[in-house]
Amino acid sequence: MTGEPLSMMALIGCLVLVGIVVNNGIVLIDYIDILRNRDGYSLVDAILTACPTRLRPILMTALTTILGQFPMIFSNGTNSETLKGMGLVIAGGLTTSTFLTLVVVPLLYMILDRFVQAFRNKMKFTKKANPYEIEQECC
Repeated sequence: MTGEPLSMMALIGCLVLVGIVVNNGIVLIDYIDILRNRDGYSLVDAILTACPTRLRPILMTALTTILGQFPMIFSNGTNSETLKGMGLVIAGGLTTSTFLTLVVVPLLYMILDRFVQAFRNKMKFTKKANPYEIEQECC
């Protein structure tokens, strides 16, 4: 999109990008699971509570990384063209993936959870014991 060639450094930037995006997704999904299992929220209520709550940590991670790439992107020093591709990949990828993390990931979670529930009901599988309930019973 920017006209820069896809170099080895840009591919390394893809690896960095994947690590950060996966971390942001895990932060959100884990908090949704905690709200559902520990606090007894319904699926939709847990998602509607978790997204605004985890918005700040996700945005802080994304914005600090994006702003940290600006020196690489706008540098004119020697060999700056080597690192420019990596900075563009990370900054552009995080810009789009932050939106995807906050909108698409909760939607996919909701769809997959309903699919799993329908599958469990059809196959008559019982749900595993909630670890939070076990702790409450013994104490």
